[in-house]
Amino acid sequence: MFFKLFSSFKPTGDQPQAIDKLIAGIRAESKHQVLLGVTGSGKTFTVANVIAKLNRPTLVISHNKTLAAQLYQEYRDFFPENAVNYFVSYYDYYQPEAYIPQTDTYIEKETEVNDLIDKLRLEATTNLMTRKDVIVVASVSCIYNIGSPTEYKRNIVKLVAGKTIDRYKLLENLTDMQYQRNEMEFARGTFRIRGEIIDIWPAYEDKVLRINIENDKIIQITWIDPISQEATSDKRQATSAVIYPAKHYIADPAKQTQAFNQIRRDLADRVKQLEASGKLLEAHRLAQKTEYDLEMIQEVGYVNGIENYS
Repeated sequence: MFFKLFSSFKPTGDQPQAIDKLIAGIRAESKHQVLLGVTGSGKTFTVANVIAKLNRPTLVISHNKTLAAQLYQEYRDFFPENAVNYFVSYYDYYQPEAYIPQTDTYIEKETEVNDLIDKLRLEATTNLMTRKDVIVVASVSCIYNIGSPTEYKRNIVKLVAGKTIDRYKLLENLTDMQYQRNEMEFARGTFRIRGEIIDIWPAYEDKVLRINIENDKIIQITWIDPISQEATSDKRQATSAVIYPAKHYIADPAKQTQAFNQIRRDLADRVKQLEASGKLLEAHRLAQKTEYDLEMIQEVGYVNGIENYS
């Protein structure tokens, strides 16, 4: 079994028949089912039993972050041996970009990202790529596009102890995956180089991956604690490791060119519409901003507000 439910309670009252009916409906491919119950009647526990018996990856969507956090904790308690993940909007503060044509004033987007939630989002994505026993508790923000799963999975780095590797190619791949080199302030989504050792802190991990390379050969792969710098006490000493991107927005260069061409065609159409309406300043500003963003994406692979082009 993929999912293993831990609870000192057993389904009672109307719960057993509710579980059986929900499972029967899902297996009959019924698209809509409603589980009715007052507060405290054990609806979450009932659904947990359905998940355990069906053994399918499950998405639980809540209408707000507070309830999502509560459900996330409850499902973690029910399934401690499985991958229970939390996926909600990572903005603590969000001011969208704006343009006031009357005064030719551009107000840049201003955001404050919650680092922990960002880590949990990336962890959820990674688990979906690598495991089958996954439960994702999410808010409605999960419906928005965050890039292509295919491209995200394609842009990974596989490391195997004893294998030869091009050191400079590895560093180039990490950069393409939106990891940044930082020797001073080591944090998630960064890497550092110390002689023959490369430390990589995956954006979705609490541990650091240490790679020892000698003469273009991987001698050792070790998971270490980022604070003590000592090897972790769990079973994370590795003969191999896979590193996933530090951000969701990853694009294949060939598809990026195709996307750029489409964006520029859309831009040309919109500029013509604005000019035809006599909005020359708006047309100029839109073209200027879009071309600047595309150049930034082409050069560094990312831009503040990339979700506008996703």
